[in-house]
Amino acid sequence: MLTIYPETKAIIFDLDGTLADTMPQHYLAWKNTLDAYGVDFSEQMFYDLAGCSGLKIVEMLNQKYNKTMNPGIVDHDKEQYFLKSIASIKPIQPVYDIAKNYHTKLPMSIGTGGIPDVVKQTLAAINATNMFDFIVTSKDVKNHKPAPDTFLLCAERMGVLPAYCQVFEDADLGVKAAKAAGMMVTDVRLYLNKR
Repeated sequence: MLTIYPETKAIIFDLDGTLADTMPQHYLAWKNTLDAYGVDFSEQMFYDLAGCSGLKIVEMLNQKYNKTMNPGIVDHDKEQYFLKSIASIKPIQPVYDIAKNYHTKLPMSIGTGGIPDVVKQTLAAINATNMFDFIVTSKDVKNHKPAPDTFLLCAERMGVLPAYCQVFEDADLGVKAAKAAGMMVTDVRLYLNKR
């Protein structure tokens, strides 16, 4: 069962795949976008890169496949595909329940590799728009997960030392980022039968 540690003074949630059940839609959006460029983007590769910003994913694919895709254009097109399915997004209930139960009791933030507009629309889709004190997106930090910057900025904005922050994550890169930040981390995959 997902729990909050007794020493936790603030909670940070990853969004996609942790709080919102968006990963299948994000994968299909990437697949549809990248097929037009002749790039084979396997589901395994997608999950291995979970937590990376879209721009970073395109840069890595350019290197891997010797392509010259424009990261800004590809990422934008991918997000437009994703937004077509936004109305079908549901919360991941056990994680959502933690957020709902601790709303107003502890400071809470979102720490995500997503972009601001899509993050806002995702939170709206799961009825969580006003639950969080701060939202840190890919636009707020230079170094993305697995670097600790996203989570450290959440802690700084909440005014809580990293050691007292508990992070909920669903991706290897996010778990590494939380550990690098010196935070307590709950890998939700261990509780939700996820990959």
